[in-house]
Amino acid sequence: MKFTIDTDARTVVVAHGASEQEHPLYSDEAFALLSRVWLKVGWNQKYTYGFPWMGRPIIQLPEDNGRNQGNIHRTKADVIVETGVAHGGSLVFYASLLRAMGRGRVIGVDIEIRPHNRRAIEMHDLASSITLIEGNSIDAEVVRQVRARILDGERVLVLLDSNHTKSHVAAELGAYAPLVSVGSYIVATDGIMEDVSDVPRGRPEWQADNPAAAAREFVESHPHFVLEAPPF
Repeated sequence: MKFTIDTDARTVVVAHGASEQEHPLYSDEAFALLSRVWLKVGWNQKYTYGFPWMGRPIIQLPEDNGRNQGNIHRTKADVIVETGVAHGGSLVFYASLLRAMGRGRVIGVDIEIRPHNRRAIEMHDLASSITLIEGNSIDAEVVRQVRARILDGERVLVLLDSNHTKSHVAAELGAYAPLVSVGSYIVATDGIMEDVSDVPRGRPEWQADNPAAAAREFVESHPHFVLEAPPF
């Protein structure tokens, strides 16, 4: 595929072999095409590493964080469960949103919470709103521990951001979907893996082995859930 951007003519031309498609530069179609290229380059250049929150690295697209805060505000979540802790930045981000709303707490699950990250999270100003559980997110005992920390009637939102293989995400969806409140969300993050499978730091197998594929299959067999794609 070849892109030609002509800012004078205000067009974007996409060539697929001998065929070409032209779009107005200032159009939804052009924006979607250019956004996908920007996503690929940004991911390869580690763009997501440049946005810490209150002292902790998040390693997520700020656009996605903006959408997540919208989901959290809209659902008025009492409990946010996130699998995948890393440096703890997203846990702190969600905890700060809940604190601003005067409600809620965050539960973070990771197969390995490194000591320096645990110390930083437990010493953070928002530590009282964060609970850490160490273990494989799909282990039955870990899921039980998470469930035990949720009170009857609490509104729950779940974000899956640990192991991004299709099989693991599928298992997480099955394990944590029962915790999600009606009208809330279970978010399978890093669906972009299928879009970055061909970048220098990508892997060809990601084209099929990714969280988005797991989410699509999950919805097919769980009709009480629907896919909701954010606007690009």
